Amino acid sequence: MKTPYYVVHAFTRRRFGGNPAGVCPLDRWLDEATMQALAHENDLAETAFFVPRDGAFDLRWFTPENEMDLCGHATLASAWVLFERRGYVGHEITFHTKSGPLLVRRDGDRLAMDFPARPPEPIETPAALIAALGARPVETLRSRDLLCLFEREADVRALEPDMAALLALGVHAVIVSAPGNDSDFVSRFFAPSVGVPEDPVTGSAHCTLVPWWSKRLGKKKLFARQVSARGGELWCEDRGDRVEIAGHATLYLEGSIES
Repeated sequence: MKTPYYVVHAFTRRRFGGNPAGVCPLDRWLDEATMQALAHENDLAETAFFVPRDGAFDLRWFTPENEMDLCGHATLASAWVLFERRGYVGHEITFHTKSGPLLVRRDGDRLAMDFPARPPEPIETPAALIAALGARPVETLRSRDLLCLFEREADVRALEPDMAALLALGVHAVIVSAPGNDSDFVSRFFAPSVGVPEDPVTGSAHCTLVPWWSKRLGKKKLFARQVSARGGELWCEDRGDRVEIAGHATLYLEGSIES
């Protein structure tokens, strides 16, 4: 059986930037072990699988190691495939996921996603976290992930964390963030616990970043950069218990998988 397969670079206008996501449109679900094996073989941060349901779509995301409860860039990539390659004619797509219904709409030349907010709460900075990052954040907070705040964009860019030490913390992921030089804020995202040492651009992290920076900066609409080696741009809005996260996407690969 041939499974359609796309690789889309999300949160960027340029090929070889942003975050590559694998996308597999399906008529019916493959068994979970097969989807996990395909994601492992694809060896991207996330591979998305979706099937149609009553005018909407069920959507699941897999890293090379685990199924995830929420993923931004692979949702953006899945919507791009539906709009641009699979003949979807509506203005808005509904995805049914482990995090509830997620809507993606056309927003000019960008796609805008409606996601749940995950505001963080302050915690005391663990000594093991300082050692793993090789630097002391000015503040640490937690939602699903740890959020470590630094004073300057240069501080975030300079980090070279010890991935084994981050893994030993026993947390899902660590977000690091600071005010941006030409953006409202910048971030990086480290998730060795799910087989992704550094994710190039992370939509789900902005479910935590946007509520915090919106409150800190006193503004609802924010422009963010993720300053990984590939880099990405995100246009965000704080909507209380939801956040909007928008970005561009570009196709890298189109083909099929023998499965």
